[in-house]
Amino acid sequence: MDRRSTEEHIKRLVYAALFAALAFVGFQFFKIDIYIPGSGDKTAFHFGNTFVVLAAFFLGGLWGGIAGGIGLAFADILDPVYITGAPKTFILKLFIGLIAGAVAHYALHISRPQSTKKILWKSAVAASAGLVFNIVADPLFGYFYKVYVLGQTQDFAVALTKMSAVTTSVNAVISIIMSVIIYTALRPLLEKSGLFFRLEKDVKESGQKADISVER
Repeated sequence: MDRRSTEEHIKRLVYAALFAALAFVGFQFFKIDIYIPGSGDKTAFHFGNTFVVLAAFFLGGLWGGIAGGIGLAFADILDPVYITGAPKTFILKLFIGLIAGAVAHYALHISRPQSTKKILWKSAVAASAGLVFNIVADPLFGYFYKVYVLGQTQDFAVALTKMSAVTTSVNAVISIIMSVIIYTALRPLLEKSGLFFRLEKDVKESGQKADISVER
């Protein structure tokens, strides 16, 4: 491994650690818990998923999903109610990152040079892909996890699933908006400072025409 690739690897690890910490903070300190009567369980409105998506945009889907999954699973571990759901959290956040990253980088080539207008709609589409998946998967996966892994009764699991569907949908809308705004604002700063990962091949490498229009 040459010096340049080593430096890139270290930088990516630092970014991943940063996004894991931000996902942790987005959940741990910016959440509203909703308790399910009679179940001893709860769900929450929070900002954590925003940083899973942002990590996928800046680092790629695998790195982003792992970073976000670690950050949010660790937040679960520190809460006596959420702790049993930490494995579920890691798996779901990993898939949010993988899906958002795949759409952003493999389908839409978001990190190539392009106009702000295109960055806006591409980031919105990619974020929506990952978080719409979560709207469906979180309640369903949560139900089977509660019943067949944790051994909770179906009545309690259904009650939590219904409430989780509401909070997950609200969280998704908030995270889509926030991730698009933050990515669009932060990307030019990172590009100017040389800290932005160009995850798709450049024009010279790919032989394709760059999308460098300056429309706003």
